[in-house]
Amino acid sequence: RYLATGQSLASLHYSFLKGKSTASLIIRETCVALWDVLESAVMSQPTTAEWMDIADVFMQTCHFPNCVGAIDGKHIRVLKPIRSGSRFSNYKKYFSVVLLAVSDANYCFRYIDVGAYGISSDSAVFAHSLFGRLLSSNSLELPAPQILPGTTYPAMPYVFVADEAFALGGNMMRPFSSRELTTERRVFNYRLTRARRVVECAFGILVNKWRFLHAPIPLKIDTAIKAVKAACVLHNFVRQRDGFNFEDTLSHTLGPTQFTVVRGTAHGAHVRDHFARYFMSPEGELPWQMEAIEM
Repeated sequence: RYLATGQSLASLHYSFLKGKSTASLIIRETCVALWDVLESAVMSQPTTAEWMDIADVFMQTCHFPNCVGAIDGKHIRVLKPIRSGSRFSNYKKYFSVVLLAVSDANYCFRYIDVGAYGISSDSAVFAHSLFGRLLSSNSLELPAPQILPGTTYPAMPYVFVADEAFALGGNMMRPFSSRELTTERRVFNYRLTRARRVVECAFGILVNKWRFLHAPIPLKIDTAIKAVKAACVLHNFVRQRDGFNFEDTLSHTLGPTQFTVVRGTAHGAHVRDHFARYFMSPEGELPWQMEAIEM
């Protein structure tokens, strides 16, 4: 009831005739049980074959080849923990923890990291997350590089798409800077944004389904983190069993995380340039992409 409605502990106290401290304990224990049972069932690390299936769906729905996930971070509002100083205060002047998520094209979360201080930037959270460490150490079991559809050379790596807050890398694509954009770069940014928006949609579905996220979470910080993790596995559980029919909703109350300038790698820049050229070629272009970038 709490996760779905966001009712206060006082309201739950009168509804179920349980003390506030008892209600808080029930929420904590239930969220821990949900995570322990559902994580391996609906959010396990994909195998190489599953990564390829994810890439196929991205290609069909978002027209971005060799894409295996969209990454973003959002602020989850919390009440200020006692003696926490300014660590949980974000750049928008409220207290929060960061939810970093990797979404597939069906709006299911493949990885999440919850609990970083609100003052942290996306790039810092990503670098210290388990997913970031697995990606940097090539431990994600990603498929071997494949040629892009309609081409014969070169083989391109499988990539994740993200916004400007993340560092460019061989397996991480981010938009070109908005300064001095050529037509080729504007098309690439448009195509990347079409793929990256799935994680925004996933956040929107999450918040609209589990409405306790609409307001600051009135629980101890460790219990709040467990509640967010439980909501994420429940999100996947419901979507996998209800099907993937989706009404486009990008409106949600989660704030974007802080943006800081981060440098990318030369190899990442080479991979991005090749994608940009491919999207302008007869094999990779979309009929409406030139009209879209002029809007």
